[in-house]
Amino acid sequence: MTTTTRPRRALCLAVPTVLLTTVATALAAAPAQAHTPVRTPLTALPTGAIAAALSARSVPTETAPPTTYTVQDGDTLWDIARAHGTSVAALYAANGLGSDSIIYPGQVLALGGSAAPAAVPAEAPAPAAATDAAAPGYAVVAGDTLWSIAHEHGITLAELYAANGLSPDSIIYPGQTLRFSAPAPAPAPAPAPAAVDAAPQPAPDTYTAPQVVLSEVQTANAQHIIRVGRELGVSDRGIAIALATAMVESGLVNTPSGDRDSIGLFQQRPSTGWGTPEQIADADYAIRAFYLGTPHTNGLLDIPGWENLGFSEAAQDVQISAFPARYGLWEPQADGWLAALG
Repeated sequence: MTTTTRPRRALCLAVPTVLLTTVATALAAAPAQAHTPVRTPLTALPTGAIAAALSARSVPTETAPPTTYTVQDGDTLWDIARAHGTSVAALYAANGLGSDSIIYPGQVLALGGSAAPAAVPAEAPAPAAATDAAAPGYAVVAGDTLWSIAHEHGITLAELYAANGLSPDSIIYPGQTLRFSAPAPAPAPAPAPAAVDAAPQPAPDTYTAPQVVLSEVQTANAQHIIRVGRELGVSDRGIAIALATAMVESGLVNTPSGDRDSIGLFQQRPSTGWGTPEQIADADYAIRAFYLGTPHTNGLLDIPGWENLGFSEAAQDVQISAFPARYGLWEPQADGWLAALG
């Protein structure tokens, strides 16, 4: 293999040696400066400034609890109290309300400082019961009603009211201690509770259940109650209880109003958690609420062992009425309506 070597011409430039040296030095120095990172000195904050900065960051996490609340559609006093860690009694005290009060969307309620004082009255009966051997106490548990407590301990509602200074509108809470007899030092206040119970006391003796021939409106409502009960798989006894309850509460008529804020077939109250006025006025909603309850109330099917309870007792555990004995008086006719219409 023959290798051919081409002659190369040398380019000779007459450049002074000093100039060449200067250019070479400049070319060699330029890349070094281009790739050298510029470092900015890091100035440390004083220890006190760092501590202050960290402390400032933690301040926003400390959020003061709200002192007021603006009522929204569908709110009840029970909902508002639970959401803000207080009680219905505390809201009553903070806003000058009572059990008959109705709240409206847009209304501003006071919250601040009401929860702590409210806890004192709820627990106040406990020391009295503990120190008075003649007045045994009972600690309320979830699901209790005044009627069920009186029934279980063999006393009347009037006696339970009188022993604790309560009335048919009173609300009880889990953990509250109730007495079954009035303490010895308190004979003077006894007449006031007796006056409250004057109306309910004679009710079992004076109220009767007349034989009723249902009108077209009553028949349609009875059929509606039966139809929903069948759809939900409720037994004949449960449907009969619903029919009797609706007859006692509204005369089997979907009334737009009643006692205080009561509405509809079962006279359910928005203020006690049964729903909004518009919901309760819907007969289908009201019937299902009686059977199934709502997030804030127990329906018939929520009552443990309800089918083994007495007719009046099962209805009363749902309705919490001042006249619990009235429901049972309609049992024979309710069974007859179910047989004829169901």
